[in-house]
Amino acid sequence: MQALPCRVTAINPCKKQTANPVSAHRIVFANEKGGTGKSTTAVHVAVALAYQGARVAAIDLDQRQRTLYRYLENRAETERRRGIALPGARFAVFEGPDIADLDALCAEISDGYDFLIIDTPGRNDEFALHAATCSDTLVTPLNDSFVDFDLIGQVEGETFRVKKLSFYAETIWEARKKRARATIEEQRRELDWVVVRNRLQHVEARNMRRLDGALKELSQRVGFRVASGLSERVIYRELFPSGLTLLDKGQLGELGTSHLVARQELRSLLAGLNLPKLAGTPLEAALAIQ
Repeated sequence: MQALPCRVTAINPCKKQTANPVSAHRIVFANEKGGTGKSTTAVHVAVALAYQGARVAAIDLDQRQRTLYRYLENRAETERRRGIALPGARFAVFEGPDIADLDALCAEISDGYDFLIIDTPGRNDEFALHAATCSDTLVTPLNDSFVDFDLIGQVEGETFRVKKLSFYAETIWEARKKRARATIEEQRRELDWVVVRNRLQHVEARNMRRLDGALKELSQRVGFRVASGLSERVIYRELFPSGLTLLDKGQLGELGTSHLVARQELRSLLAGLNLPKLAGTPLEAALAIQ
């Protein structure tokens, strides 16, 4: 496997201008709640794509937390400190005052790149909503609980049947309908919405069955797909200071069984996202369990 050198660049938001259409496949990680693993999932997807030979750009919309930005910044520092080159992403934090600035930054940072990954804050945010509705692949991570499910739909207290969509789900549903028309009229990509179940619990079988049923019912109403995500593991928190990921096997030392299982989870997640294929290193080689 040949790893491409990591191009890591921090750029300031560009001045307001008419943005060119973004040709990179745009993957947006978004919901309106924090603590669902958006940034961790986004970083691992970005690095996995880079290991395949993809040119990846990334924008962090959370000006306060900057978790995606800090993770990739830590990765760049590890490269400098160890004198190595790792697959990664060109990245920036969005700090512009309006939507036009965001569109311009997207066009600038992703020019000539295959994928643009956008990580959003876990709150109601106009820039996050704009990014979500303009995405090609919208990834909504949820912890495996009805607390998080409430972000996309409400259920009856006794039957656990879906009684109504959330405002967020209604907004994405309307965006997908508009995109469907644009797909035909403007030859745009369809908006593929994937709900990713992070931090799956394997001990509450009844709760899992109820969530399975509610997600299936809601997905049939609004057209999202469901994919398995990443479990709760200490390794993800431990890797943040170095900016390393589970894919950087040569930099992690000896891996335990749980780490190998986590890499299998990442393989399943990437397959579930069904992203455009690239002519490069196969994902199976990048995620090879050794």
